[in-house]
Amino acid sequence: MTLFPINAGNFKLDGGAMFGVVPKSIWQRTNPSDANNMIDLTARCLLIQDGDRLILIDNGMGNKQSDKFFSYYYQWGDFNLDSSLKKYGFHRDDITDVFLTHLHFDHCGGSIQWNKDKTGYETAFKNAHFWSNEDHWQWATAPNRREKASFLKENILPMEESGQLKFTALPENDVLKNSALGFDIFFANGHTDKQMIPMIKYQDKTIAFMADLLPTVGHLPLPYVMGYDTRPLLTMDEKEKFLNMAANENLYLFLEHDAHNEIITVQHTEKGVRLKDTFTTQDIFN
Repeated sequence: MTLFPINAGNFKLDGGAMFGVVPKSIWQRTNPSDANNMIDLTARCLLIQDGDRLILIDNGMGNKQSDKFFSYYYQWGDFNLDSSLKKYGFHRDDITDVFLTHLHFDHCGGSIQWNKDKTGYETAFKNAHFWSNEDHWQWATAPNRREKASFLKENILPMEESGQLKFTALPENDVLKNSALGFDIFFANGHTDKQMIPMIKYQDKTIAFMADLLPTVGHLPLPYVMGYDTRPLLTMDEKEKFLNMAANENLYLFLEHDAHNEIITVQHTEKGVRLKDTFTTQDIFN
């Protein structure tokens, strides 16, 4: 197995929205904001080469939305999905599986693109299966009013229409062991219903792709929960359970949205689970 970090683009979001009820005087210590109160974020995806499978976990916002849409997210830097794949000698057509932690636009928007004459949409990975789970799919395709702006039908419905959509099994408890993709999956419901956190066995390590359960290093304290979460009290419980497991088992936490910290480990302290070490993907994957 070989792992590759894939940067699908950098963007900014309001720091207050990212930290909910936590005061700016506290969260800006780890996530400094600009003059518009925006903090640096990224869409750091993960590519897994395992035998004849090439599995991409999440794929960023994509590029099919309007200029007005993207103006809300202050994109910065020169990174995009195609150039990141090319860096490692891959193309979209090589991808066999696209695993989506959840269907918010910043995680799945790259799944779908305009067709050639811009009269409709088509899948951006023509040879891949798209993996979600049935409960989350139902949640996303009949969205609640709180999340409706994050579940864009043009990002979601063409996957099913293409015939390329598949569902993982659902766990009896919180963790699905040895999923169809070859890794365990932790299911979390606080951010959105049935978000999936992959846990990949790599050499002598377990790499956990944290998605929106832990967006940045600054979100390690349990009360530091995003304003976007639908069930913040549940997020706190799920984060506590996962971080305790991560500290006990020395998991390596791959941070999807932290623009400046790629992989971390955590440890138990008197204040709860806190940062232990920070690594680059090159440190761990090479």
